Amino acid sequence: MDNGRMTPEDYLDDNVTYGRRDRDAIPIAHVIEKLDEHLSRNDYAAAERHLCYWEAEATEARNLRALYTIVNEQIGLFRKLGRQEEAFDRAAYALKITEEAGLSGTAAEATAYINAATAYKAFGRVSDALPLYEAARKIYERDLENTDERLGGLYNNYALALAEVGEYDRAEALFYRAIGIMAQNRMMPEEAVSYLNLADLYEARDGIEAGDGKIQKCLNEAERLLDDPENPQDGNYAFVCEKCHPTFDYFGRFFYAEELRKRMRRIYERP
Repeated sequence: MDNGRMTPEDYLDDNVTYGRRDRDAIPIAHVIEKLDEHLSRNDYAAAERHLCYWEAEATEARNLRALYTIVNEQIGLFRKLGRQEEAFDRAAYALKITEEAGLSGTAAEATAYINAATAYKAFGRVSDALPLYEAARKIYERDLENTDERLGGLYNNYALALAEVGEYDRAEALFYRAIGIMAQNRMMPEEAVSYLNLADLYEARDGIEAGDGKIQKCLNEAERLLDDPENPQDGNYAFVCEKCHPTFDYFGRFFYAEELRKRMRRIYERP
């Protein structure tokens, strides 16, 4: 399970455009707010229309800052929809934009690497994903504080890819680094995801019987975090519940898996 959305508007230069100042042409904060509304209702069709509209507007306005953000959101959306060709196309385009904007070697480029890598991994191209995650890691660790939540998301997703190719010990270490960062930032749902990823790792590496003690501890921690009353009942929480309930089902915690499905439906079905 992957987690976390990167927010490049926090660190991209406001004035990055194709040769002219046009930062106000695209209300990027509004674009992301409306996208979150569509996703909170699980309305992917509306989310796609929304992003396509604003991609065209950003292209017309020649606003690279907005275009970068929109195209990176499209990568994640097409990945969730299982549309491989479009996800890969958007990944290549996001990297092209970072180069045109003069952002090579920056945290913005690292974010595009991560989004591209996660798309590649989702569609079975782990060998293509791993060098992108490693390139992003080098940039993030150089440029970001070691408590930055973006590092937590990177470590979690990089660890998933490593576990998929059997590098379990490296993956375990990265999962725990992700958990440490998420705990410091009070990112309880995302921390729960990493614990469930660890449970899967222990089963794959150690076997269901030998790994049972560690697996149960991970499941207990994930439950505790998902039940924390501070968790906002929003689209992100619903998405995490949607991603988590199959793992609880798999490990035999059927009642809790059903509880997560109820929470997810309650949020998605809001008017």
